[in-house]
Amino acid sequence: MAREYKIEDYRNFGIMAHIDAGKTTTTERILYYTGKSHKIGEVHDGAATMDWMEQEQERGITITSAATTTYWKGRDGKMRRFNIIDTPGHVDFTIEVERSLRVLDGAIALLDANAGVEPQTETVWRQAEKYNVPRMIFCNKMDKTGADFYRSVEMIKTRLGATAVVMQLPIGAETEFKGVIDLVEMNALIWRDESLGAQWDVVEIPEDMKAKAEEYREKLIETVVDIDEAATEAYLEGILPDNDQIRALVRRGTIDVKFHPMFCGTAFKNKGVQPLLDAVVDYLPSPMDIPAIKGIDFKTEAEIERHADDSEPLSMLAFKIMNDPFVGSLTFARIYSGKLEKGASVINTVKDKRERVGRMLQMHSNSREDIEEAFAGDIVALAGLKETTTGDTLCDPLKPVILERMEFPEPVIQIAIEPKTKGDQEKMGLALNRLAAEDPSFRVKTDQESGQTIIAGMGELHLDIIVDRMRREFKVEATVGAPQVAYRETITRTHEEDYTHKKQSGGTGQFARVKIVFEPNPEGDEFKFESKIVGGSVPKEYIPGVQKGIESVLSSGPLAGFPMLGVKATLIDGAFHDVDSSVLAFEIASRACFREAAKKAGAQLLEPMMKVEVVTPEDYVGDVIGDLNSRRGQIQGQESRGIAVVINANVPLANMFKYVDNLRSMSQGRAQYTMTFDHYSPVPSNVATEIQAKYSGQK
Repeated sequence: MAREYKIEDYRNFGIMAHIDAGKTTTTERILYYTGKSHKIGEVHDGAATMDWMEQEQERGITITSAATTTYWKGRDGKMRRFNIIDTPGHVDFTIEVERSLRVLDGAIALLDANAGVEPQTETVWRQAEKYNVPRMIFCNKMDKTGADFYRSVEMIKTRLGATAVVMQLPIGAETEFKGVIDLVEMNALIWRDESLGAQWDVVEIPEDMKAKAEEYREKLIETVVDIDEAATEAYLEGILPDNDQIRALVRRGTIDVKFHPMFCGTAFKNKGVQPLLDAVVDYLPSPMDIPAIKGIDFKTEAEIERHADDSEPLSMLAFKIMNDPFVGSLTFARIYSGKLEKGASVINTVKDKRERVGRMLQMHSNSREDIEEAFAGDIVALAGLKETTTGDTLCDPLKPVILERMEFPEPVIQIAIEPKTKGDQEKMGLALNRLAAEDPSFRVKTDQESGQTIIAGMGELHLDIIVDRMRREFKVEATVGAPQVAYRETITRTHEEDYTHKKQSGGTGQFARVKIVFEPNPEGDEFKFESKIVGGSVPKEYIPGVQKGIESVLSSGPLAGFPMLGVKATLIDGAFHDVDSSVLAFEIASRACFREAAKKAGAQLLEPMMKVEVVTPEDYVGDVIGDLNSRRGQIQGQESRGIAVVINANVPLANMFKYVDNLRSMSQGRAQYTMTFDHYSPVPSNVATEIQAKYSGQK
């Protein structure tokens, strides 16, 4: 079976946005106009095609990125293949956004025309910067009260530090929004309301907007000629680029992430979606336009590249695992190079395990079609993989490569969980492990002392949804405890400890002496180990045992048994015995040495501090600030945003539980907040004493 669409006609992109910016609605419209969806699903009646998990339909927020393949005829009459990844916008799911950005070639950043750049917009924008993803901007909800396109343009500059190249101007706003002015063609598009947005009229630019259109076209040309020497020279000589040249320059600048073309419309009212699809073709990259993906040779560890070409060796990245009620576990993968056939044997180079591709599926939201073969640039769902988890590389066993690993954040909140009936214990374990395989920011562990099952994640909503999914998908009812904060411990001063481990009880004894300097690691939260042994007082082969011994006790600090951060250990002296010393003896000695030293090196309790942004009407500012102060919050500043006030604060996570309910009642439901992990900070001594007493079992 030959490739149906050339790789240069592919567009792999996602839609990224703040919660409530209208992302699912926009995706729905895209599926409708590209012929994939016969009935438009509305989020507020729980019928959107992309939001296929039950909770998503109830809550009206997108939780799982679903991958969809669809097709669009560009302005040149040629069909293009779109692979769209729907990403969640709630802050508890940023891990999903980061995973999908990793495998996309481009993205549409959606703004709410009333709110402009919101906190979560900034978060996902920064994630897209990290992966250098070319982005276009769609200013959505132009029909909403308070919609202000020009303020959104300004906020892109002030809040994101990015350059928006305005490609369209809105005609009217709020209930008067009728259409857009195309600044390349210099005409106006007015949508016919009665045709569900399928038809529009191309007319002359309204008289009262001609001057503004000229002004913005000039700005557009000035920005785009700047990226090309020849175009700049011509412009300075008074020669303006023609429309095709403008498009070519916008495409180049977008792909090089120099600027971001900006469009506007209202997806809900079906205005502006088709020009946005044309813009995806015109300005977002195909897999051929982005740099070759870099990887590491599995055997030699040399850096190698894989190009978007069917004739190269197969390489693909698993970016999502999903449980499908009909097929079982599905692994979503992006093929970067080569081609894949159903039944093929591939190697997972991260786990060093062989996998066989049982079935290969093309996904549309939550319906699917079996395919026999897939090519470079495709995004496919694979059934039958046993060992693969998110972030793993799958490739040709004869040409193994490891593509870049994804990095996942550490969870900041944990709760104890137990099944309502004893008989469900095994079922719960199975369900939690399945969910953890799908979502690397969710962890499961067993508390050694209490034997309780502990689940950890990125926030309350994240864990709520996990518990909810267990009930729905795995039929396990569970009881959850109060949320527990992921505290940490550290040391605050330098201490030198000399420790000797001796054991003599018939037969071979054990002997090891170590002298270690422990101090705070100036370079950050990691553990750093150094050996300054000269002259062989500790033989070279025993030194890894010293490091391993210390590392093994870092998971439980001296104050309340929390993992330790930011410790540096330097081995400066020691002694050994020809017969009785061993790696194990030095491991035991260094373990005890650290336990002794940690008590004397100014051990300190640390707590996660969250960056909290509250957006509230002015009437409630005093109450909100007072409440944040009472939660040990440090107010970082406030600013006006339209008629609302934005308050920024750093607040300990321990004091933020159930904050959403308090904020709602305080502001009559009008204020919103977002919260992301910021850093670990020392716990005040009075609070630390309480925490220690609680966790040391003295209370």
